[in-house]
Amino acid sequence: MLTDLLLAIAHFLLIFALLAILVTEMVTIRPSMTRNQLFYVARLDIAYGIIAGLILVVGFGRVFFGIKGAGFYLPNPIFWAKIAAFLIVGLLSIPPTMKIIRWRIAAEGDAGYVPPADEVRAVRRFMHAESMVFFTIPIFAALMARGYGL
Repeated sequence: MLTDLLLAIAHFLLIFALLAILVTEMVTIRPSMTRNQLFYVARLDIAYGIIAGLILVVGFGRVFFGIKGAGFYLPNPIFWAKIAAFLIVGLLSIPPTMKIIRWRIAAEGDAGYVPPADEVRAVRRFMHAESMVFFTIPIFAALMARGYGL
């Protein structure tokens, strides 16, 4: 029972941390961002990827070592919808990550580098789409917790 509790706490804290990083990136990425802000966003994006990976590890830890067990989760289509939403968030995060990496490399070589405004807008669009899909995940979790999909 303690294992289930610790996994649940870790899972929720990681999810909140992921959301906080996504929001911080969205607020920081602007056409007027400075070189220091760009490097800050690059570090945030690395943390975002690490936390997303930890969410998967801890989440599947809950599936296989939690009280409800794999028999509750794996046959449930709502669980798979939640996993699909998480994967879509991950896929939507790839183009912004690639741009942020390119921007960081360019800024390392040119102290006056400013990301092109059209690229900044595109990255922000992807991040907004990410956040919209992200907010479906707790809906699926709430449905699952109440037995929907079984």
